[in-house]
Amino acid sequence: MATILDGVELGREVRAEVAAGVAEMQARHGVTPGLAAVLVGGDPASAIYVRNKGRACDEAGMFSEIFHLSEETTQAELLELVARLNTDDRFHGILVQLPLPPQIEETVIIEALNPAKDVDGLHPFNLGKLLQGVPDFIPATPAGIQQILLRHGYDPSGKHVVVCGRSNIVGKPLATLLLQRREGSNATVTVTHTRTANLADITRQADILVAAIGQPRAITADMVKDGVVVIDVGVNRVDDPSRRRGYRLEGDVDFEPVSARAEAITPVPGGVGPMTIAMLLVNTLTAARISIHGR
Repeated sequence: MATILDGVELGREVRAEVAAGVAEMQARHGVTPGLAAVLVGGDPASAIYVRNKGRACDEAGMFSEIFHLSEETTQAELLELVARLNTDDRFHGILVQLPLPPQIEETVIIEALNPAKDVDGLHPFNLGKLLQGVPDFIPATPAGIQQILLRHGYDPSGKHVVVCGRSNIVGKPLATLLLQRREGSNATVTVTHTRTANLADITRQADILVAAIGQPRAITADMVKDGVVVIDVGVNRVDDPSRRRGYRLEGDVDFEPVSARAEAITPVPGGVGPMTIAMLLVNTLTAARISIHGR
C-alpha cells in the first residue's frame, strides 16, 4: 500500500513556523499580521472554509475578521467593501472566498484587490509574477501541493508531473509553479482537461499525478502506473444515508485501488485541504513583511 501523505500533521508544522514568524514580527516591529476574509452568501462549504481559516489565524497569533455579506449583495457593494479593505492598515491580506453568487463577476472583484494584499495570489499582477518566476504570493493550494511533495521527499525536479484540471485556482498556477527554474520545481508538466483525448494514456506517464477535476473517483487504478505519487485535490460530496450528515467526502481519485499501485498518495479529507489553509497564513505573513520592508 502507498505511503499516506498526511496534510494535517504537515499543516500543523507549517502553522507553527508561521506562529514563530508572527511572534518575531510582533517583538521586532510591533506589527500583527491581519487577514480579512470576505464571505458572500450562505454556501455551507465556503462558510466552513472561512471559519477554519479564521481559527488558523487565531492559533498563529494573527488578527483576522470575517465580513459576511448576504447572497443578494451586488457587485458594487462588494467592490465598495474591497476598496475599504484595500486601505485598512489592520489587514495585510484580503481573502474573497470563491465561488461568488452569479450576479458578481469574480474577475472584476479579483482585479479590484490591492495586489500587495492579494494573499490568494490570483490578481493578474501576482499571476504575472508567478509566470516570471518571481512571485510574492503563490496561490495557496499549489503552494501547499509543492510543500507536500518537498517535505515528504518527492522533489518534482526532473519528474513528469501530470496535472488533471486547468482551473485558475489550482491547475494553471500549479503547472506554472512546477515549471519554474527554481528549487522545488524544474518539472516537466503536462496539463489535461475536459477536451483531452486519450486521458489515461497521458496519466499513465505521470511520475507525479495531481487530480483537480471535481469529479469523485475520476482517476482509477488503470489510469496510473506503479510507483506514482498521487496528489488528490478533489473534495466531492457524495450522498451517503449511513452517515449522520447524509453524505461523505470523496476525492477525485478512486483511493483504495489507486493506493495499491501508488508509492504515495494524499487522503481526502486530510491531505491538500489543511495545507491550503497553512499556505494562506504563509502568504499573509509575507504580505505583512512586505508592508514593513517592501518587496
